[in-house]
Amino acid sequence: MIEKRAFKDLAHVDHEWLQARHHFSFGKYWDPARMGFGPIRVWNDDEINPHTGFPMHGHKDMEIITYVREGAITHRDNMGNEGRTEAGDVQVMSAGSGVMHSEYNLEGEQTKLFQIWIEPRAPGGDAHWNAKAFPKGQRSGQLEILASGFDADIESGALMIRADARLYGATLSKGTAIIHKIADGAHVYLVGSAGKLRINGEEVNARDALAIRDIASLDIEALSDSELVFVEAFETKH
Repeated sequence: MIEKRAFKDLAHVDHEWLQARHHFSFGKYWDPARMGFGPIRVWNDDEINPHTGFPMHGHKDMEIITYVREGAITHRDNMGNEGRTEAGDVQVMSAGSGVMHSEYNLEGEQTKLFQIWIEPRAPGGDAHWNAKAFPKGQRSGQLEILASGFDADIESGALMIRADARLYGATLSKGTAIIHKIADGAHVYLVGSAGKLRINGEEVNARDALAIRDIASLDIEALSDSELVFVEAFETKH
């Protein structure tokens, strides 16, 4: 199964300071047919105006990944963490049994990011936050694991999440083709960050998405200089 979800068809909520597009039900947008994809619960495409942001608020029992497309986001939380994540880089937060945090665009330009929520493999536990720079040159022409719930990936440099999932990213020059074998049973949700791609015969423009199940591999071709990210996630068996 491959289902394309074009950016123009995403739910759009105008908060004045925030232009939010929702791939799945979230906040004011409710669609019982769009409640998530496997353990992937939220994928928000946010544009945050300069010197605005999300004030201190709480979460629990969710793995929250922020991939910054343009600009930067500044995080603060009640654990004492503070950090600024720039374009191309990633921050992760395990909400655990509860955390309070804020996310602000303190820059003089708009910040554009993807916010991704994945259900944890188990509820509770201590909250955790981390961020890391991922130079785009290091994933030029190939996939890089940016965040993961698997020990081997974390030891190789991926940010840790407490979910049976991986976040991949790639930066591809025009004409580059790569193949990714999909693990058995995985839900894959892929979004183009920039440029234009052809994936298993489907054309994907910037901010378009593909929801993928029961497919053996991703056949990815860059039709222009492009970037993409995707989550490969597995249902946790309790």
